[in-house]
Amino acid sequence: MPVTRKLARPLLFLGPPGAGKGTQARAVAERLQVPQISTGDMFRDHASRGTELGRQAKAVMERGELVSDDIVVGMVAERIRRPDCGDGFLLDGFPRTQAQAERLEALLVEAGWAGPLAVDLQVSYTDLIRRLTGRRTCAVCGEIYNIHYRPPKQEGRCDREGSELVQRADDREEVIRERLNAYEQQTRPLVEFYRQRDALLAVPGEGEPAALTQRLLAALEPRVLAPPAAGLASMGKQA
Repeated sequence: MPVTRKLARPLLFLGPPGAGKGTQARAVAERLQVPQISTGDMFRDHASRGTELGRQAKAVMERGELVSDDIVVGMVAERIRRPDCGDGFLLDGFPRTQAQAERLEALLVEAGWAGPLAVDLQVSYTDLIRRLTGRRTCAVCGEIYNIHYRPPKQEGRCDREGSELVQRADDREEVIRERLNAYEQQTRPLVEFYRQRDALLAVPGEGEPAALTQRLLAALEPRVLAPPAAGLASMGKQA
């Protein structure tokens, strides 16, 4: 049954590639009835609307370069001011560096929000390799399966669309090891960044996804959910 209480602070998910951040972010956002804000979705939204930020991001990506923090932060700032974020929101894929985390803190203060609570999904290196090499994605709807943990009913075919399942180029083992190394160097320091702010919730990420979602919701209950009757008067925002 969905949770209908307001969030006292935004959420964000940390963890290496393959830890299940996207899956759990989607499940938790659905249960808490708040939007899941991902950088990929924001890029696509701005591109489809032809906004100035969308045009800037498209030009950068077409040159094969990384989108600047200024563009990403601008998109986040625009997104969290929409009415559907009034009861809270969950950030997926941002921040990725300490510089972005610092920009996010300033942005949230400006928007009237408390600092975020970072959820760190902890998964062993061996399990990460197995998860990622076994991952397959529907070419039509984007549904994710795993040949080891969550296989489709029909081998190589999406349960929903019946379309072909494909392995992403970056889910091959040699690429995965590079991605994990990059995470350790660039994003892993965020764990300590949020721990120092008493804003880190470490959760073992092993096991079946639905059971992990339940553990996450139980752990989040005392940290981010406003009391049913009292709560924050302005939907999680601070005066």
